[in-house]
Amino acid sequence: MAGVQTAVALREYGWTGTVTVLGAEPHPPYDRPPLSKAVLLGKAEGSAFEVDFASLGIDLQLGREATGLRAAERLLDTADGPVPYDVLVIATGAEPVRLPGCEGLSNVHLLRTLDDAVRLRPVLAAQHDVVAVGAGWIGAEVATAAREAGCEVTVVEAADRVLAGAMPAEVAERMAPWYAESGARLMLGARVSTVEPGAVVLADGTRLPAGAVVVGIGARPATGWLEGSGIELGDDRAIVADERLRASLSGVYAVGDCASFPSARYGERLLVHHWDNAMQGPRTVAANIALGTAEGPVYDPVPYFWSEQFGRFVQYAGHHAGADELLWRGDPSSAAWSVCWLRGGALVALLAVGRPRDLAQGRKLIEKGAALDRAKAADASVPLKSAVL
Repeated sequence: MAGVQTAVALREYGWTGTVTVLGAEPHPPYDRPPLSKAVLLGKAEGSAFEVDFASLGIDLQLGREATGLRAAERLLDTADGPVPYDVLVIATGAEPVRLPGCEGLSNVHLLRTLDDAVRLRPVLAAQHDVVAVGAGWIGAEVATAAREAGCEVTVVEAADRVLAGAMPAEVAERMAPWYAESGARLMLGARVSTVEPGAVVLADGTRLPAGAVVVGIGARPATGWLEGSGIELGDDRAIVADERLRASLSGVYAVGDCASFPSARYGERLLVHHWDNAMQGPRTVAANIALGTAEGPVYDPVPYFWSEQFGRFVQYAGHHAGADELLWRGDPSSAAWSVCWLRGGALVALLAVGRPRDLAQGRKLIEKGAALDRAKAADASVPLKSAVL
């Protein structure tokens, strides 16, 4: 997403120079969200972008993976030889964290690429017992798809709650019952000891039958190939980009899952592994390349993502880490409710379950830094935009 959108946006901003897009995969560029939904369930064969690269004068080179960077010579190394550049945009995304000791096991799956989804699809179609490792966003979506396919599903999570790295405990505990309601078994505080053909063995000795094991325990920026290049990487392995998404080396930009950026809105550096970031960031990069950084925009978005799980449409906007107050809108045991996070009385983040209007209004209020009347904001019958002070 990030690489393709940057190339397209460059043409929209009037860039007339050569634009080359390198992709490690052999497939035409595609969208990732459908992989855990329609593609996984066999309702779609793929999700290729409808972009006419030839008519845009974009040279698309597939199956060509970046292996290194020689910034002094302005050369990008690949297995097929070096590629010279004047401006380089790094959009290598993130790679899933693998479960140790599972190398070479045919029943262990990741879900990041089209090939991953294609390999897993017949497993679900055959209604094998599925063990999902990790109760994060991917784990929930995989469990949802597997249950829809008629599989017996067990989700094991080492932490004491679902979405441990994403949501505070009081919110996560309201989402945990969704697993049982769908017919999936959720095991919290459960660590995987070993994976065997046909089974997962937990640290306490419990054996779980597993025709397939799907690992969803996080993702890390795909930046290992940049070792020794001189590009600054953070402790999280993300490329350290500035407010215009420039990397630490001249003529190099970084966008999407592989890069962190400073947010004046939230007063900290953000690393956002979500689709919207890969859609919005490229416009900032392209504008700064085409217009020059004297006129180009600064990147400081309100982060946004969504997830479809267990028959619910879940949306999130903002960043709640620095919030000092949490407000509930609606009954969290019902089908539709929201959570508002405030900092100094102003809305900084919002989670909406089955309440898309709350999300749409809340996102705009976060952008404005709007302060809310707490009583009105907590009343689900009052439109969120009407709760502004």
